[in-house]
Amino acid sequence: MAIHPIVVYGEPVLHRAAEPVVDFDDELRLLIDDMFETLAASNGVGLAAPQIGVGRQIYVYDADDEAAGVRRRGVFINPVLVASRIPDERPDPETESEGCLSVPGLDFPLKRAHRVTVNGRDETGAAVSLTVEGWFARIMQHEYDHLQGTLYVDRLDRKWAKRWKREQQELGLDQPGVSWLPGTDEDPFGH
Repeated sequence: MAIHPIVVYGEPVLHRAAEPVVDFDDELRLLIDDMFETLAASNGVGLAAPQIGVGRQIYVYDADDEAAGVRRRGVFINPVLVASRIPDERPDPETESEGCLSVPGLDFPLKRAHRVTVNGRDETGAAVSLTVEGWFARIMQHEYDHLQGTLYVDRLDRKWAKRWKREQQELGLDQPGVSWLPGTDEDPFGH
C-alpha cells in the first residue's frame, strides 16, 4: 500500500467526469487500499479517485455517522446517488460549512440535501447500497460530486463564491500541477 499525493483545484482530472470501472481485479483492490491509506494519512472523511489523479468512478469513506450512531467505512464504485430536495435557503455558516482535501485549508457554507441513497458496487463487484442523513449525507454528496467533475466550491451561492474566488486568487488555487502529500506535507487543515 502507498500514500498518494492529493491533487489541488485546477488539476484537469478534478474538473471532468470520471470513467466507469469495468475490471474488478487485484489492481482495483490495490488502488482502493491505497485510497484508504491516503485518506487515513490526510485525516479526511472521504476521498475520490480523481483527488489522487485517477479519473475513475471510485470513492472511499471512513467517518462517524452521527445520525445513525455508527462508524461507517466503505467504498462505492460506479455509484448512483438519489438525494432529497435541497432546501431553498441560505446555508448556515456554523452548521453547514464544508471543506475539501483538494481545496486545502479552506471551508465554505454550502446547502446540501438532508437525505441520500447511494447505490453502486464494492471492490468485488457486488452491489452495495446505503441510505444516510445529515452530515454523512453531506459526505456522500461531496464525494459523488468529485466523480462528476464538480468540487463543492463550484456549487457555492453568490456570496460565498465571491469569497472563494478571492481566496483562490490569493492562494493560487487554479493552476495544474499542485498537490500535497498527506503524512509528509503540513496538514492544510491543522489536524
